Amino acid sequence: MKTVLVSAVALIDADGRVLLAQRPEGKSMAGLWEFPGGKVEAGETPEVALIRELQEELGVDTWQSCLAPLTFASHSYEDFHLLMPLFACRKWQGTPIGQEGQALKWVRVKDLRNYPMPPADVPLIAVLRDWL
Repeated sequence: MKTVLVSAVALIDADGRVLLAQRPEGKSMAGLWEFPGGKVEAGETPEVALIRELQEELGVDTWQSCLAPLTFASHSYEDFHLLMPLFACRKWQGTPIGQEGQALKWVRVKDLRNYPMPPADVPLIAVLRDWL
């Protein structure tokens, strides 16, 4: 089974809310909510990939020094295994806007379970709840 490395972030605003992005139509698991991020390309570190993905998907800039490793997900889907480090980030430049038409929502940690998520993302909620 192929392992896919994806880097994700919990962007945390001044009110302690976390940003979720809704997977757009046409993508696998469309309609589910997830932590922003994306695939780590060859030659990239998870941090570099995340900085690139935040710029491409949300139009915001952050820096490696602002990404704190928090936890990770390891989950087997039907045709691949996902390994996903989750970083926490409280400092970025710009206002997140879905650059690919995806809906965005700032959510209180206690309400994260109200949003349907891919199976790999669900266990990350408890870690965020305990950390925040």
